[in-house]
Amino acid sequence: MDKLRLGIIGLGGQGRLYADRLQRGLIENAVLTAVWNRSEEGREWARKNLGTGVTVYENLDLMLGSGGIDAVIICVPHFLHPEFAIKAFENGLHVLLEKPAGVTASSVEEMNEVAAKSGKTFALLWNLRAWPVYRKLKAFLVSGELGGIRRVMWITTNWYRTQYYYDSGSWRATWRGEGGGVLVNQCSHNLDMLQYLAGMPESVHAFCRYGVHRDIEVENDVTAYFTFPNGAVGSFIASTYEFPGTNRLEISGENGKVVLEDGRLVFFKSSVNETAFNETNSSLYEMPVATPVELKPENDEREDCVVLIQNFANAVLKGEELLCPGTEGVNEVRLCNAIQLSDWTGRAVDPIKMDTEEYDRLLRERIEISKKI
Repeated sequence: MDKLRLGIIGLGGQGRLYADRLQRGLIENAVLTAVWNRSEEGREWARKNLGTGVTVYENLDLMLGSGGIDAVIICVPHFLHPEFAIKAFENGLHVLLEKPAGVTASSVEEMNEVAAKSGKTFALLWNLRAWPVYRKLKAFLVSGELGGIRRVMWITTNWYRTQYYYDSGSWRATWRGEGGGVLVNQCSHNLDMLQYLAGMPESVHAFCRYGVHRDIEVENDVTAYFTFPNGAVGSFIASTYEFPGTNRLEISGENGKVVLEDGRLVFFKSSVNETAFNETNSSLYEMPVATPVELKPENDEREDCVVLIQNFANAVLKGEELLCPGTEGVNEVRLCNAIQLSDWTGRAVDPIKMDTEEYDRLLRERIEISKKI
């Protein structure tokens, strides 16, 4: 296979963006050959904008079984992600899935099983994993220079959304349409990155508020506390109504603290390992000296979506390692589900061992009283 023939499922904002980047030739060794959209409006947009080389399908099954594509990019509502990915795998196609992997851990685990049996390449569009600054931070943590992680703190209140945004689609900010609010829609990026950098916590205790200063059903204010298997602790704060917002990530370790804010990554390097200092110190108030060292990422001017689609194509064609393996998507979904379940039940939840049946039942109860879309 010299070129990867791609089909796009869903032509909302993201689907149209990816179609444009493919049509402009920004992805080497990949070509857009087919698209499908549920509504005629999206299909008409494709006919006007994508040219004669792209087949516009009215029937998804026909596209999946056409033989004219090798892989699909799936850009449909969150609840449908596992269902559509499973359809693609069962038709022998590689899958690049828009985030999140799904809404419930149970549905994502089912999708992962089908993906594994298919033997096809499976990746997710986690934008932050393509950002040079996060790739630099990941490499820094893997190097061990920070030492054992002791605390993770992420304040991400810069996801500002107005009522106009929520009213722009009947599915937005509803249990029936999204299965959640800031956690499912916006912070899936942050939750994926948090577990990618620090690992999965073993306990989550969370507090959510619903429709704060907005007429919506779902959570738009979240505070969560974590404990990790190595004894580290963490906190995560998110909102969509606060302005001006903050996006600050701190990770503290034995050898100092690394801070990411406003695109700048700084390591406050301790003059001595804190564990060793504590064992030998004989002064009441003495402490190690911290020296700030800026960690500069390699320059990559490509859009994050171009990086991820290119990586996916290279993985299929050349065996390149995936930046965002699809099966890892369940970690973020489990973390999101655990935060919601903790708030709903008032107890701490282990995201790995959580009762997915309980979560699914409580989510269904909310969907049943959610507004129609």
